[in-house]
Amino acid sequence: MAEPNLNSSIDPNSGFCSETNTFFSLRPPVPLPPANLPLSVFHYVFSLLRTSSSLETIALIDSTTGHRLPYSEFIRQTQNLATSLQTLIGLSKGDTAFVLSPACLQIPILYFSLFSIGVVISPANPTGTIPEISRQIELCKPVIAFATSEMADKLPSLRHQTILLDSPEFQAMMTTKLGYRFAPVEVAQSEPATILYSSGTTGSVKGVVLTHRNWISMVAGIYAFLPKRASPAVVLSMSPYFHVYGFLHCVKSVAVGESVVLMKQFNVRRMTTVVEEFKVTHIAVAPPVVVAMVKDEVAMRGRDLSSLEVVFCGGAPLAKEVALKLKERLSKVLLAQAYGLTESTGGVFRTVNLEENCPIGSAGRLATNYEAKIVDPQTGIALPPYMQGELWIRGPTIMKGYIGDNKATAATVDPDGWLRTGDLCYIDNNGFLYIVDRLKELIKYKAYQVPPAELEHLLQSHPDILDAAVVPFPDEEAGQVPMAYVVRQPLSTIDESQIIDFVSKQVAPYKMVRRVSFVTSIPKNAAGKILRKELMKLTLPKPTSKL
Repeated sequence: MAEPNLNSSIDPNSGFCSETNTFFSLRPPVPLPPANLPLSVFHYVFSLLRTSSSLETIALIDSTTGHRLPYSEFIRQTQNLATSLQTLIGLSKGDTAFVLSPACLQIPILYFSLFSIGVVISPANPTGTIPEISRQIELCKPVIAFATSEMADKLPSLRHQTILLDSPEFQAMMTTKLGYRFAPVEVAQSEPATILYSSGTTGSVKGVVLTHRNWISMVAGIYAFLPKRASPAVVLSMSPYFHVYGFLHCVKSVAVGESVVLMKQFNVRRMTTVVEEFKVTHIAVAPPVVVAMVKDEVAMRGRDLSSLEVVFCGGAPLAKEVALKLKERLSKVLLAQAYGLTESTGGVFRTVNLEENCPIGSAGRLATNYEAKIVDPQTGIALPPYMQGELWIRGPTIMKGYIGDNKATAATVDPDGWLRTGDLCYIDNNGFLYIVDRLKELIKYKAYQVPPAELEHLLQSHPDILDAAVVPFPDEEAGQVPMAYVVRQPLSTIDESQIIDFVSKQVAPYKMVRRVSFVTSIPKNAAGKILRKELMKLTLPKPTSKL
């Protein structure tokens, strides 16, 4: 990362350098391991765990069964599984493993086992359809897959078999110590650690390659600013482990020795029961969960939530009205928001503590070791505080690139390492980030990205549809839902329910079209590009709060 010029003028309140038109973090820099030092996520995270926490601390708790796994057993099972994968299965450094599973206790053990032997982890959404999963497998080219029994039928045959996470055989691989020596491999920090999936800035699904260095840098930046505690934090994470938000919490929690409570399916009433039963101190959620916490008074009433200290909210913007209502309901709890992307290994702006006094509606301040610019999309000129433009970020967690897509990588990360986020933002005079709108056309459904082009191509494949366009429609709980504008073929009588049903059978639930409007033509510019803003002006209401 470039250092600011010694003669530059950096505002101590905003971090803005008037000579370079760049924002620098207001937080002290965090030293990172030498980049040329061989070091895997496994080695780095476990070294932090051993210095920060007792190995008898509970690592994982199954909220359904109450089963608890201490870190001593977590480490032992990780090493047993790694040895089995090396010697019995034949996995080796550089292989890729595809993971298709909901959250369960086996996933963190699997992830760290794979990290330790240099296998690249590529987790996917288990609700994805077979064509979607096939595309992801085509991108990452795995040699093996790990899945639950109910998901296995979605997977093709690979070089090695699909291993069932809920099978007695997998349980034996974790708990049985073989007569072989566990041999972690030497991994360069620049080597790939994960391939996560994102729609990037152009609409089609892409495999985001994140290195060991990316993950190490992200964990280091979080670890350095965590307050000292008398007892370990108890974290309830409801963000899925295939998403960068959930994956980061999985890795970070081991580094700092937190106790993680797993809840397989979200229900706000069950969530409050779990917080009370297991004395949860931190919860990590997406905005729809916060909306549910605010709206479901019955679920919150009568519960002892006194253990709760922090609500982490990320993955999508949180409405200001919802944030205010949560603060009213849980006045002693810190609402910590963040902004990040899969391409940045998660949050690069975030709230650290109550002392920062993060304004409602802000995503927090620039994290340590990063730079940011607000760039005018038309002129390319970097702008000062309060001016709106595209957010660019640079730092040690920016992705290696999109796998097999050099063109998309070059369009997203410039030669100087700046990641173009595609989001219209501004930074105020105190260094707080505000998200205004999206320059890119992706629809944000909860914490997921929905590419309109994918749905448009699908709609246009229907024989009764002449043309179609998909735009975001505001939704209080989900943030946005996909809405389709459809031009029927002459004499066709296809209706809204038939279109919704057609799409729902071919995409994951979060990509489903929720509304349909019929029009006589789709507005386009001279080059044939859909003018989505013109469509949105037709019928989209202004978002209003129902709180």
